[in-house]
Amino acid sequence: MISDTNERQVSLLIIGLLIFMNFTGLNITIMEPDGALYAGIAKYMVQHHDYWNLFADGHDWLDKPHFPFWMMCLSYQVFGFTTAAYKLPAILFLLAGAAYTYLFARRLYDEQVARWAVCILLTAEHIVISNNDVRAEPYLTGLIIGGVYHLYRSQRSTFNYDVLLGALLTACAIMTKGIFALVPISGAIAGHLVFTKQWKQLLHFRWLIAAILIAAFITPELYALYQQFDLHPEKVVFGKTGVSGIRFFFWDSQFGRFANTGPIKGAGDPTFFFHTALWAFLPWSVMLYAAVVVFFKNRRQALEYYCISGALLTFALFSLSRFQLPHYLNIVFPFFAILTAQYVLGMKAVKFFRITQYTIMIIIAVAILGLGVLYQPILNYYALFCMLLGLLLFLLLPRWLGNGTLVLVFFRTCAASLVLNIFLNLVLYPDMIRYQSGSTIARHVNRYFPGVPVDFWKGQSYSLEFYLHTPLQRYDSAGLRQAVAGGPVLLVMNPSEADTLQRQGYNCQLVREFVQFYVTKLDLEFVNNKTRGRAVGRRWLVLVMPGRDGR
Repeated sequence: MISDTNERQVSLLIIGLLIFMNFTGLNITIMEPDGALYAGIAKYMVQHHDYWNLFADGHDWLDKPHFPFWMMCLSYQVFGFTTAAYKLPAILFLLAGAAYTYLFARRLYDEQVARWAVCILLTAEHIVISNNDVRAEPYLTGLIIGGVYHLYRSQRSTFNYDVLLGALLTACAIMTKGIFALVPISGAIAGHLVFTKQWKQLLHFRWLIAAILIAAFITPELYALYQQFDLHPEKVVFGKTGVSGIRFFFWDSQFGRFANTGPIKGAGDPTFFFHTALWAFLPWSVMLYAAVVVFFKNRRQALEYYCISGALLTFALFSLSRFQLPHYLNIVFPFFAILTAQYVLGMKAVKFFRITQYTIMIIIAVAILGLGVLYQPILNYYALFCMLLGLLLFLLLPRWLGNGTLVLVFFRTCAASLVLNIFLNLVLYPDMIRYQSGSTIARHVNRYFPGVPVDFWKGQSYSLEFYLHTPLQRYDSAGLRQAVAGGPVLLVMNPSEADTLQRQGYNCQLVREFVQFYVTKLDLEFVNNKTRGRAVGRRWLVLVMPGRDGR
C-alpha cells in the first residue's frame, strides 16, 4: 500500500517541477504574429504614456479589450521592454488559475482530487504552449476559474467579500476577451443550481448585486473604447467610418464572430474542438472523454455540476461558432482537470488507465526522438540536464509509489509530460525561433546600426517593431526620399524589392540575408531538416543611400 504521506509528497514535488516547466518558456523570443503584436501594442502605450488608446501598425486598433495590455504595461514599467516582462504576468495569472483550481476542487471533492487536478492542468499541452506563445488565454484561464470559485463561495450569505472578488475577476475576464467570458462563469453557477433544483438560490438577490458590481468594474474598458472610437466617428476602422467601440465590444467582437457577421470572420467546423481537445488536453484527453461519458452515465450520483456545466456549455458554444482557434479551449481546462482528476481517482478499471497512459507515454517518447532526428535542433547542456532529471524522476517513481499502481501511472504521465515540454521549451522552440526574421533582424540592427532609421518596406513584422530599440519608421515613397536625403536608412524587404529601388536611383547595399518562417504555423516541410530550405522565405536587410543623381 502507498501511504498518503508518500503520495502527497510526490504530488507536491511534481507540482513544483511543473511550475518550473511552465516558466521555461519565459525568455523564448515572442512569436509572431499575435504575441508580438500584443507586446508591441503595450510597448507603445508605455512609451507614449497613453493607457487608454490601443495602436498597431500606426493606426487605431480595435480587436481585444484592454485588461491584458494594462497588465503588460505594469510589467514593462518594472522590468523594461523584455521578453520575460511580456510573458510574466500571463504565466502568473495561469498559476493563479491553478491555485483556484486546487481550492475549488478541494471544496467540491477532497485534497487529493485538488492536487491531481492541478497536475493535470499544468501538464495539459496547450496550457504549456500558451505560456510560451502568450496571448489572452492565460489571463482568461485564471480569471474565469477564480470568478467561479468566489461566486460559488458567495452562496454562504447575501453579501460578502466573495461576491466582490467574484464580480471583480469576472469583470477582468470580460475586459480580457469580451462578454462571452460570462458564459463559463454563469454557466457553471447556474448549471449547478438548475441541475440540483435550487431555484431559490438561482433567483437570489446576490446575483443582482454581482451583476451591478460587474457593470461598475468594466467601466474603465467602456470609457477607453468610448473616448478612442465613439467620440471620433471620423476615424477609419475596418475600412469604414462611424465605428462604435462600445458596440464592437458588446456585439461585433462576440456575437458578430459567433454568427460570422462581424468585421473579423472565420470558417467554423462543428467537430473542430472535439478533435482539437485530443491533442490540446494531452496527455489526459482520453481520460477526459471517459470522464464525461461516465459523468452522464452516473449523473444522478454526481456530487456537483459546476464543472460539467461551465465546460460543456462553453464547449458547445465554441463548436457552434464560425470563428474557432485551438487556444479558445484553454479557459475551460480547469473544469476539465477537476472532472478528469475525480474520475481517475474513482475509477475501478485500473488496467484501462494503465494501458491508455503508457501508450500515450510511448507516443511522447517517440515524438521527442522523432522530432530530434527529423528537425535536428541545436542541443544545449542545460536542456539535456533538465530532461535527464525528468527521466530520472520517471525511473525513481516506483521506489516511492510501488509498481503497477494507479498513482504510479498518473505521476509517470506527469513526468513524461515534463520531459516533453522541457524538450519543446528549451530545445525545439529556441532553435526554431532563429527562423523568425523580424526579431533576428532587430537584434542585428540594435548591435551594429544603433540609431539608424529602420523601416519594413511594403510589409510588417511585429517582432521587428517590438525588439527594435528605435521606433520603426513607416515611409511612403516621398518619405523615403526625404529620409535618405538626411542619411542612410535601413530597409527590411523581400529580395525583389531591392531591384525596384535600384531602378529608382537609390544606392542599395545588402547588409545581410535572413531566413523567415512563422513558427506558430509549423508544417512537416519546415520540421524536416532536409526540406526546410524549401519552406523558409528570405528577407533582406538593405542599407539605402542616395544614388548618383542625389536621390
